[in-house]
Amino acid sequence: MDRFSFLNAAHTEFFAQLYDQYIENPDSVEPSWRSFFQGFDFGMSSYGEDHKVEQIANFAANNTDISLVSDKLQKEFNVLKLIDGYRSRGHLFTKTNPVRERRVSSPTLEITNFGLSSADLNTVFDAAKVMEIQPCTLQEIITHLDTIYCQHIGVEYMYIRKPEVVEWIQKKLGYNDNQPKFSLDEKKSILNKLNQAVSFENFLHTKYVGQKRFSLEGGESIIPALDALIEKAAEKGVEQFVMGMAHRGRLNVLANIFGKSTQDIFGEFDGKDYDQEYFDGDVKYHLGLTADKVTSTGKKININLAPNPSHLETVGAVIEGITRAKQDKYFPNDFSKVLPIAVHGDAAIAGQGILYEIVQMAQLDGYKTGGTIHIVINNQVGFTTNYLDARSSTYCTDVAKVTLSPVLHVNADDAEAVVHAMSFALDFRMEFGRDVFIDLLGYRKYGHNEGDEPRFTQPVLYKIIAKHKNPRDIYMEKLLAEGVVDSTFVKGLEKEYKSNLEVNLEASRKKDLTIITPFMKNEWKGFEQVSDVEMLKKVDTTFPVAGLTEVANVICNLPADKKFISKIEKLVKDRKTMFFETNKLDWAMAEHLAYGSLLKEGYDVRISGQDVERGTFSHRHAVVKVEDSEEEVTLLSTLEGATGKFNIFNSLLSEYAVLGFDYGYALANPNTLTIWEAQFGDFSNGAQIIIDQYISCGEDKWNNQNGIVLLLPHGYEGQGAEHSSARMERYLQLCARHNMYVADCTTPANFFHLLRRQMKTTFRKPLVVFTPKSLLRDTRVVSTVEEFATGSFQETFDDETVNKAHVKTLVFCTGKFYYDITAEREILDRNDVAVVRIEQLFPLPVEQLKAIIAKYPNADDYVWAQEEPKNMGAYSFMLMNFDLVKWRLASLKAYAAPASGSYTRAKRRQADALRMVFDKNLYR
Repeated sequence: MDRFSFLNAAHTEFFAQLYDQYIENPDSVEPSWRSFFQGFDFGMSSYGEDHKVEQIANFAANNTDISLVSDKLQKEFNVLKLIDGYRSRGHLFTKTNPVRERRVSSPTLEITNFGLSSADLNTVFDAAKVMEIQPCTLQEIITHLDTIYCQHIGVEYMYIRKPEVVEWIQKKLGYNDNQPKFSLDEKKSILNKLNQAVSFENFLHTKYVGQKRFSLEGGESIIPALDALIEKAAEKGVEQFVMGMAHRGRLNVLANIFGKSTQDIFGEFDGKDYDQEYFDGDVKYHLGLTADKVTSTGKKININLAPNPSHLETVGAVIEGITRAKQDKYFPNDFSKVLPIAVHGDAAIAGQGILYEIVQMAQLDGYKTGGTIHIVINNQVGFTTNYLDARSSTYCTDVAKVTLSPVLHVNADDAEAVVHAMSFALDFRMEFGRDVFIDLLGYRKYGHNEGDEPRFTQPVLYKIIAKHKNPRDIYMEKLLAEGVVDSTFVKGLEKEYKSNLEVNLEASRKKDLTIITPFMKNEWKGFEQVSDVEMLKKVDTTFPVAGLTEVANVICNLPADKKFISKIEKLVKDRKTMFFETNKLDWAMAEHLAYGSLLKEGYDVRISGQDVERGTFSHRHAVVKVEDSEEEVTLLSTLEGATGKFNIFNSLLSEYAVLGFDYGYALANPNTLTIWEAQFGDFSNGAQIIIDQYISCGEDKWNNQNGIVLLLPHGYEGQGAEHSSARMERYLQLCARHNMYVADCTTPANFFHLLRRQMKTTFRKPLVVFTPKSLLRDTRVVSTVEEFATGSFQETFDDETVNKAHVKTLVFCTGKFYYDITAEREILDRNDVAVVRIEQLFPLPVEQLKAIIAKYPNADDYVWAQEEPKNMGAYSFMLMNFDLVKWRLASLKAYAAPASGSYTRAKRRQADALRMVFDKNLYR
């Protein structure tokens, strides 16, 4: 191997600075370097000036003429390689694991691996200058590097591609040699928060023996670190914090960071009923909280810990949405004022794919939040799974490299190092608006929960943990040795805190009910919680023709000074014809008019999802592109007199994280119509956890209203199993009491009123809408301007085309199948068949349906008709929820897949279902 090949890895910035110095004043450069550059210039004289720095390295690496490259110069390059080695790989040789030996990494940082020897230790090297210190001996350089990179904080950052970011990090690490320097008061504060963390866990462990609490023991140093983070961030101008975390340590964080009443926590442990009837509640380690705090310097801040289910990392997406909503609402164009903090478990951050999706959102226009501080409470074990079985990557935080985010690995036993790392993370986030990760290496004192036995699966590890001191006692001994505190001070801290807990425990046991504090109650001021009865009441969604005309003039006219492709020009021209000439408005016009009318009334609109700007089916075109420049034009954003803001974003190819984000957005901003659209309704199953664990039951579990709208394209047009069904049956199975709306509209005007109703109520409920595909351009699916301007959302449509006295067969259906049935009825000339449309499936308008049935005195054949297979669609839901009549089913047979992949077979099956509507003898 070429003995100069190490130069290829040397720090090119050093070459550049030294070469620039040589060009300006050759005599100012050390003689061996001067000799080297003279040879370089001669060798490169015929190659021009491009890529000089890289050429220097390559020249030095390939030049074996000792007259040009002296031994001293070779050693300088070797030292540069050593420095680069510490910066790139020093994190592999840190003292960051408090209970385990580190895995052996090779090659090591021994100087012999860099072409250096003990004989060089007392030699002074200029290469030290790249660390912004004066030339010094190799021994001093090694000590400096070891102090920065190989103690209780290991830093990964050399993969970052922006030199200015790398330079900032290196300067930051060089300050105090990456070692914490705290005042006496700061040290006492750290000890105080550590004492709170440890004492809280000890108290619960003795008072509630064996109860699950997912204790923080082994990671208590996160408490003083979070406390310091909030204090310092407030000084930097942060006004709100949004935090998400899984179970471990949540109760401790709620009590000692958020200031949640320990009386309420004890009430939850005692299993008391709730003080409200409207919701069923959740286990104590799932609950969230919003609180206002005042820092030690008098800064008022708002802090939020989002509630979340046991589906671990889902809340990461939700808090990003909450953060963005707060930023958009309170601090437009200023991401610095609201700070998201995501606390992970080590097994979860490595194992849950949603983390990758969230990280990929971090710099996207529609989803960025100005950088998140990610903190991993690293227990080194997930439930019973050792880390070697939990991931293939070296670190659990390796997902950070996707966005070139720095990672700090910290020994959780060293409280000062943890606080120091948190300060670094905050400074980085505020400087660059990007994510940063802290890997807090600790342990888990007990099993996955306090009733578990960890020695079943980790007997050796738990022998070590059983003898290991907690972080408070370790830090207390350090401060005692330094003379910062005495034993009296420490005993006083513990006695005072425990005494307070005893008082609150006694007070709690005098209460009969558990009080649940609302989450983000300021954002939800003025909104009421309602029953399904209230949900069925009519809401005024009218909007004057004059106002609709103003909106139409905007969406029907392209800027005259810009050139668009002919198809866009025709599409916009067709819009104008619809509104101003034929008075037959289609689905896309219904959407635009709904959004525009809401914007005029001061509501914001946010739409996101895959390809939503144009629309999967090329119907929406909310954003159009200028032909030559691809400049984006959003017509609704130019609506004069509109006080609301219109935002629409094509999302990354994600359902799970994006829907979680939009759910969080709607949770923090109830006056924004927040819409997530699936590319096809079938694809929503990629976000099923968000639907099951948040959207359908968030109000019931956590008392949180949410007005998120899901648009799910649904309809059987022979496009196969993955492009037909939005799995209507799954959403209907989730419906109960007052949890959400489910609708399947058949007219543009009804869709218009449905979207407007979502904002015009005094409450918020999630809304699931099965939207059309082929009907988007069906000439039968149109409404008049007057139907938009007047009326309200219709939960049902009776059949007004028949003589009700002549009707024998009364058909009930929903969505697209209505048009198929009525077309077949016309072909068959069956005037004895009436078709009733159910536009809202939940809450089911039972009283309206009763009234409709009463209008058909001679009907004796009642049909539920659907294009979905028997075991899918709304059939089972209708059987459970509507027993006024005995149904006859007209549908496809039961199938495993939602639809056939053969267009011919799909059409044949649908034709069979249609025949069943009109021939009771075909009933299966």
